[in-house]
Amino acid sequence: AAYGVEPDLSGAAYFFALAALCGGRVKVQGVSNASIQGDIRFLKVLQHMGVRFYQEDDGLVAERFPQDGLKGGITVDMNAFSDQALTLAALAPFASGPVKIVNVAHIRHQECDRIQAIVVNLKAMGIKVDEAADGVTIHPGQPQSATVRTFGDHRVAMAFGLVGLKVAGIVIDDADCVAKTFADYWSVLDRARPKAA
Repeated sequence: AAYGVEPDLSGAAYFFALAALCGGRVKVQGVSNASIQGDIRFLKVLQHMGVRFYQEDDGLVAERFPQDGLKGGITVDMNAFSDQALTLAALAPFASGPVKIVNVAHIRHQECDRIQAIVVNLKAMGIKVDEAADGVTIHPGQPQSATVRTFGDHRVAMAFGLVGLKVAGIVIDDADCVAKTFADYWSVLDRARPKAA
């Protein structure tokens, strides 16, 4: 028997985040907004920030009109979908107000201390970050070029790689660590990124 298995939403989320960050339209094939995966909740966060989602027959479309900007001023309890805390942290500097991520103390004990990874890397980019035991508050700002320390964690690399779509000079150390879950991430991201006019 053949069974259809829906794509991994944790991987798909970076491409929905790409639409949030850069504006425009991204479709991830095979994804449904009726998914039972926990990371589907991240799409609701993106909606609050101004991304529209459309279900099409072959996948889910995320779209943000560039003139709308990315809305901030939000507090998000990410306990149930904490794999996306790094992704939201990468988007947060570009939002219109502070983004507060709470109730994710457990991500300090994953592949690396992911709260520390958020703080270290955003501060290296010149972004103001307030650290708490269970999360962070990230203030809007224009990130500067920096080398991202991945701490060998694939999700740190994939999330902060998004910043490089908007900011020149973002270098990912140990970029190959993405092989744990998404070996061709960089080539897929390169194909998906907006092309200069």
